[in-house]
Amino acid sequence: MKIGLPKITVWRAIFAAIMLSGLYATYLRIFHGLGGATNLSDRFPWGVWIGFDVMCGVALASGGFTLVAMVHIFNIKTYKPVLRPAILTAFLGYILVVVGLLYDLGRPDRLWHPLVMWNPRSVMFEVAWCVMLYSTVLFLEFLPVVFEKFGLHKPLAWIHRISVPLMILGVLLSTLHQSSLGSLFLIVPEKEYGLWYTPLLPLLFFISAIAAGLAMTIFESWHSSRAFGRALELPLLASIGRVLAVVLSVYLWIRFLDMAHRGVFGLLLRNRIETWLFALEIALMVVPTALLFQTKVRRRPGALYACAVMVVFSLIANRLNVGTTGLEAGSGTHYTPKWSEVAVTLSIVAAGFAIFRAVAQYFPIFEAHSHEPAPEQAGDMEEHRVAAG
Repeated sequence: MKIGLPKITVWRAIFAAIMLSGLYATYLRIFHGLGGATNLSDRFPWGVWIGFDVMCGVALASGGFTLVAMVHIFNIKTYKPVLRPAILTAFLGYILVVVGLLYDLGRPDRLWHPLVMWNPRSVMFEVAWCVMLYSTVLFLEFLPVVFEKFGLHKPLAWIHRISVPLMILGVLLSTLHQSSLGSLFLIVPEKEYGLWYTPLLPLLFFISAIAAGLAMTIFESWHSSRAFGRALELPLLASIGRVLAVVLSVYLWIRFLDMAHRGVFGLLLRNRIETWLFALEIALMVVPTALLFQTKVRRRPGALYACAVMVVFSLIANRLNVGTTGLEAGSGTHYTPKWSEVAVTLSIVAAGFAIFRAVAQYFPIFEAHSHEPAPEQAGDMEEHRVAAG
């Protein structure tokens, strides 16, 4: 029996090019150090590998704890059909964050040091422990999929017995480190630009992570429906879109109220790169917020997907602004990522998409559709009953 080679497509060719460039960038990082693979310096030690691979990666993986809280803690079973894909996305996201750290750390062989060298006064120590513990929780939350695939009923029953405390622990750990990533920048009030520095950074990071998790759920569901020929769970995703609009409104309200309290609106009158990047970040959040409050937008798959993409890019812009743009003026230097930094980042993202597709193809990631109607669908059914009566 002959095994044919995979068909060469444009997307596969792009994927191969990205992975090959990432492989060569990895060679540069290992054999030539940070200096040979990045444009980082002592004056600007954190770049795109922290701003995107870690800070964005952790936030974009927050759909796991958000959906777990909604389904198992707040008992909103309507969202159960999208829970497993969200957990898989979160699990892969955290694994890839650790991979990104291996590139960024000067001594990646010492990644295990926080396990035995405790510094409880350090925010980074708390983040390290939370990420390690939550990655373990996500692994345990994903295990039922593996047990179901191979018919391991006893381990499946055992994991179900500890599922409730496990999920509560996961939500608590996520709450801690999602906000603590914002706390990292509270120690540099003189260096962080005024449009982004605020004592409320931990709270803003946490709320925006929830929004990013909801947006990624819509994003992942849309792509999964196209990749695997599944029906798009539009009423369910429309309901998530409505929740997303509320979360975004809360975030924007807190952020602008804080800016008014700190008196930094005057910075918007300056013709600086920070002003324009701030405007881009806010526009990418305001537009989908306004659109998602409209029922007709939420019920259109393309419009709902476009709103989710804008929210994802808004989150990316925010994290890069806080971690890079906002620190440039205070550092007295200019940082532009080297091609190898971008290559590593793109290869990590591409690997995440490829692994998700492979796992979803061979494991029961997509559960049977819930027979319970989504909130908006239930409302429509009630309207039809009244009309019929």
